[in-house]
Amino acid sequence: MRSTLRPVALGPIALGLAGIFMALATPAVADVKAGVDAWGRGEYKRAVDEWRPAAIAGDADAQFNLGQAYKLGRGVPVDIAMAESWYRKAALQGHPQGETNYGLILFQGGKRAEALPWLEKSVARGEPRAQLVLGTMLYNGDGVPRDWPRAYALMVRSAASGLPQASTVQAQMDQYIPQDQRQKGLVLARQYEADAARSPLPPETSGSGTQTAMRGTEVPPSSYDDNAGPRPVDEAPAQPPVRTKPRPAPVATQAPPPRPAATGKWRVQLGAFGDPNNARKLWGQVAGRFAGRQPYYVKSGALTRLLVGPFASSSEASRACGAVKPCVPVGP
Repeated sequence: MRSTLRPVALGPIALGLAGIFMALATPAVADVKAGVDAWGRGEYKRAVDEWRPAAIAGDADAQFNLGQAYKLGRGVPVDIAMAESWYRKAALQGHPQGETNYGLILFQGGKRAEALPWLEKSVARGEPRAQLVLGTMLYNGDGVPRDWPRAYALMVRSAASGLPQASTVQAQMDQYIPQDQRQKGLVLARQYEADAARSPLPPETSGSGTQTAMRGTEVPPSSYDDNAGPRPVDEAPAQPPVRTKPRPAPVATQAPPPRPAATGKWRVQLGAFGDPNNARKLWGQVAGRFAGRQPYYVKSGALTRLLVGPFASSSEASRACGAVKPCVPVGP
């Protein structure tokens, strides 16, 4: 296995589907809603004119919306410094989207130390883009101490929210993060899931599902509210490249004596998949729990069954099933 990751150039992060809008709090100032309505009609300059007095007066929604306008260049010229300034004003008032976008725009501008506390606040709320960016920072040790279990946990949660870039980066992490650290990350991801009451992990990862028809790894749709009317589209910064320093050469140790080859005709079934790649992915996650055994990919109609063995008896297969769920002994 290679010891380094090649940088990955990814496009702007989309929130599940193109055209999903960021949610805004119910405006407290009539002009703010009038600006949102104008923005929805494509009247960007009028929207900006409606928002500016309210923003100057201290309305956090209007401040966030002006940040969006300056970032996207709608109704005003693109001005990242002005966008950052308005996001900051909204963030300092506790505006959730303002906090997230302020952290992201600081990160995009290379201000890692300033971005970190705002990204952490957004991650604590379960914000997928912040999870993606902070997870990548933790993986690379980019402005923060390297923490692969937490990086993996955040990437799993971001991918489960519907960000395709997060799924891509998670697949890379699967290749380079040792299995024991990935397992720690999955435990932490489940804790984050419970804390945020977000959508559950796919069953191949969470260890749930049915024997005969486990679901694929397609992530659920975004949980953003897209029924609250037109709002400024939020465009997140480009995904930072994933990279890692070369790992130190392993210290030479005496090889352990070879393990006797397992024998027998019993196996255990860990699932059945419509996509054979999902069966191989699951084996990559649990192989360490079945030392000395091997996978069998058995076609059964449109499904591919993942079997593991061999085992000498039914009781030995049943004991092996204690290592992972779902798991069913299969006789000869």
